[in-house]
Amino acid sequence: MTNEILLIGSLLVLYGSVLLWFYLFGTGGLMAFTVFATIAANIEVMILVDAFGMEMTLGNILFATTFLVTDILSEVAGKSTAQKAVWAGIAANVLFILVSQSWLVYTPSTSDWVMPSMQAVFSNTPRMMLSSLAVYVAAQLFDVWLYHAWWKLTERKTGDHRAFLWLRNNGSTLISQLVNAVLFTGLAFWGIYDMPTLVSVALSSYVIFIFTSLLDTPVVYAARRLYEKKMGQTHDRLDSKQ
Repeated sequence: MTNEILLIGSLLVLYGSVLLWFYLFGTGGLMAFTVFATIAANIEVMILVDAFGMEMTLGNILFATTFLVTDILSEVAGKSTAQKAVWAGIAANVLFILVSQSWLVYTPSTSDWVMPSMQAVFSNTPRMMLSSLAVYVAAQLFDVWLYHAWWKLTERKTGDHRAFLWLRNNGSTLISQLVNAVLFTGLAFWGIYDMPTLVSVALSSYVIFIFTSLLDTPVVYAARRLYEKKMGQTHDRLDSKQ
């Protein structure tokens, strides 16, 4: 159960960190978290682990936090800000690919001990990161679009702009995560693993994404409450000065 405990612990720490960064740094903190998560997940995803009776890539939870971030930004700051976070993650990925590949061009010193390990990890990174980049663009922009499509639908039906947050959060993330799991597994691992392993990785990834998507709904509600509380405090201070 060690892997399972570590995964649950990682989920709690990362979701808590999203809220903490939002509390400390506002929407800029969520932008920064997106950059961190996309780079770290693209390295972490190369590790396969067994947990909950499934074989899965280790980057699933970190990838899931990027969808949480865009949903929070969509909710409190609007569609354009959420899209900016997606493009910030893309820019960070492109730069990291270029920089990490430049490391491998250097001739190491005779006393160097880390270059073989770096080569072992980052020689496979371009395919992983380029696959992730393509899927990230498709899945995240689709997620942002679908979030606001659900929002327009529920607002038109109810007349309440705040209602059905749980529906737009899960209705967008669960569908876009399916796109993410299938496309990434095919692009990143085709030809590396046999078909049963590919199917297992895709299915296990989506099972994890279902779990993480349902659990992130309270975090989105908490972020909206935090945002509205801060905005209320700001308005109170402005009113007191008038």
